[in-house]
Amino acid sequence: MVRVFPIHMDYFGLMKGFLLSPVETFRSVRETDLGDSLIYYLILLVINAVLSAIIGIAMVSAVWATFAGLSESLGLPLPAVAGFGVVIFAIVMIIVQFIFAFIIAAWLHLFVYLLGGRKGYLQTLKSVTFGSTPAMLLGWIPFVGFIFGIWTIVLEILGIRELHEMTTGKAALAIILAILVIAIIIIAIAALFFIAFSDIVMEMSPRQITGI
Repeated sequence: MVRVFPIHMDYFGLMKGFLLSPVETFRSVRETDLGDSLIYYLILLVINAVLSAIIGIAMVSAVWATFAGLSESLGLPLPAVAGFGVVIFAIVMIIVQFIFAFIIAAWLHLFVYLLGGRKGYLQTLKSVTFGSTPAMLLGWIPFVGFIFGIWTIVLEILGIRELHEMTTGKAALAIILAILVIAIIIIAIAALFFIAFSDIVMEMSPRQITGI
């Protein structure tokens, strides 16, 4: 029997559920409102920011000895300054990622809708917020964090499938198209900038280039 989470969720129980039994857990949150899904996502963001900040500060502390002389000559307590910077960066990233969740969900929902998903934008947003569980909880781990990013994509496919009641193929295709199209757009823009820059360089005379 699928458990339906109440208004006041067991957020940490949900995290465990999305990691260990994602299909059943996605089914349990079909009727979850926007507020609870956003609170859950905000908790994930804070956990990720704290863990990432700890790793960042640890790395700063590890390299501090190399620049200890420079720090002393400038009169700056390098670990404290860098640590403060890491904390500020973490706070900014929480805000940015929270806002971007809505943008990512809107972009993804376009393809979900085109492929037959008719359960509404909220269900797509929930697929993004709940599906981000592996990346937020474990993506901060150095060298292997990308694995949990892939895991997150798999969870988002499952989320789209369960919350929009689509086939696995259509859910996966929606995710793939969303990623592929934005990648093509970015590559095209980068190529245009490169071509424009190349044209400017080619139009410059050897005298201008050498400064003679």
